[in-house]
Amino acid sequence: MNILSIQSWVAYGHVGNASAMFPLQRLGAEVWAVNTVQFSNHTGYGSWTGSVYTGQQIGEVIDGIAARGVLPSADAVLSGYMGDAAIGTAILDAVARVKAANPAALYCCDPVLGDIGPGVFVRPGIPEFMARQAVPRADIVTPNQFELDLLTGRSSTTLADAKAAVTALQATGPRTVLVTSLHTEATPADSIDLLAAEGGAFWLLRTPKLPVSLNGAGDAIAALFLYHRLRTGSAAAALEGAGSSIFGLMRRTAEAGSREILTVAAQDEFVTPSQLFTAVAC
Repeated sequence: MNILSIQSWVAYGHVGNASAMFPLQRLGAEVWAVNTVQFSNHTGYGSWTGSVYTGQQIGEVIDGIAARGVLPSADAVLSGYMGDAAIGTAILDAVARVKAANPAALYCCDPVLGDIGPGVFVRPGIPEFMARQAVPRADIVTPNQFELDLLTGRSSTTLADAKAAVTALQATGPRTVLVTSLHTEATPADSIDLLAAEGGAFWLLRTPKLPVSLNGAGDAIAALFLYHRLRTGSAAAALEGAGSSIFGLMRRTAEAGSREILTVAAQDEFVTPSQLFTAVAC
């Protein structure tokens, strides 16, 4: 399995490619990582050093990969935080090139826009770019609840509302949707739900809510869901695999009291999750 992953990179900690790449490699996938930034650490610390790459620089790296003649063997493109529209355009150009070389390849877009609490935290114009250009081109999208509502202009306070929002999102292009964190009137206070949809069917996976809020968790679960969807061809199986692994990773991190996800220390959770959760049709 070959996955072209175009995301940010940090030297310290685990967000973007630094969160997505190792789990995929640990599961046996080859990852062609193209970094959109090189930062010392994630921006949640309030200060960082490093540089943001331009869309032209990203395109040049894709040119170099294409020159190796390997694009026909790419199974998927994975993207996360885009930073600005020029980077987004470079990512979509890469998607077009991969799909031209291998029409069976999938594009998984993690539409990083914001979250409940902080609200929108990307530059102006990015939400519109994501809604009008990136998401419609994607085969798989992995929004959190806030991003689902923002992209669809809806409110997902009930499970029925969430399913309607997912259906509206699918109508714009993507056939598979994973809502990476969902809390509706049906969700117990001590739990968190994940919702997947594909082919007119919906599945819900519920795990205990952990006392952590960590940067990079969304990057990891998008990568894991893509991997398991490629491996099994099933959104339900991908939901179970990704949900079980991410819970184990977060639990281990919570137990250690770490501010950074223990991607390396808890790596067995990617291959053999310590607790398996079952997706239920809903």
